[in-house]
Amino acid sequence: MTGFFDIPSDLQHSWIGLIGLHMREALLPVAAGLLLALPIAQLCGRFRWLYPPVLGMTTVLYAVPSLAFFVVLIDYTGQTELTVMIPLALYSLVVLVPAIVDGVRSVPDETLAAATAMGFGPVRRYLQVQLPIAAPAIIAGLRVATASSISLVSVGALIGNQGALGNLLAAAQKYDRPELAVNAVVTMAVLAILCDVLLVALRTLLTPWMPRGGTRPKPAARRAETTPEGAVR
Repeated sequence: MTGFFDIPSDLQHSWIGLIGLHMREALLPVAAGLLLALPIAQLCGRFRWLYPPVLGMTTVLYAVPSLAFFVVLIDYTGQTELTVMIPLALYSLVVLVPAIVDGVRSVPDETLAAATAMGFGPVRRYLQVQLPIAAPAIIAGLRVATASSISLVSVGALIGNQGALGNLLAAAQKYDRPELAVNAVVTMAVLAILCDVLLVALRTLLTPWMPRGGTRPKPAARRAETTPEGAVR
């Protein structure tokens, strides 16, 4: 197991250091994508004609290979973490924008009418009424975006060792040490699972009104059970 955690010195990080770098490069783009997706989703919810072209644009951006983004960005941002994080933030929009729009549109009209009657303006109604109710859909989008971002960070190994744990994949081939590749894959999988568990816990915290796993809402009235003889018990 010593070789499993024996990180080559040219990576300039310990195993723990690579984990911290990987999480920074993965989570900051998701946070930036969420901050960008919130106003975009509000506009798409208010102007429904805007949603199809926005969704098409985010889909096109997601289809652009990360290497192509690197080629365009590297002249401006250099071989830095920012070159890796900008494409990841744009990729997250293809998941977060539809998730927020669908969640916001699921808010009942009666609830919106009640908020308007109480004097809530469009922005306040969006932040204090629609987003809290849409929290389950938003968290679901964040779970997908986070897992995707954690895996895609490794592509940064193509530009000056900016792939964090993904750098171990290149080092495994360079030094003929397959245990480094196993280390990278297993660690990224564990990080994705841990982040997913934390997001599920956050959803539970933000939506106390939702039924929890293993529990079912009690029926309003008890069902009648009929015996073979036709008697009700």
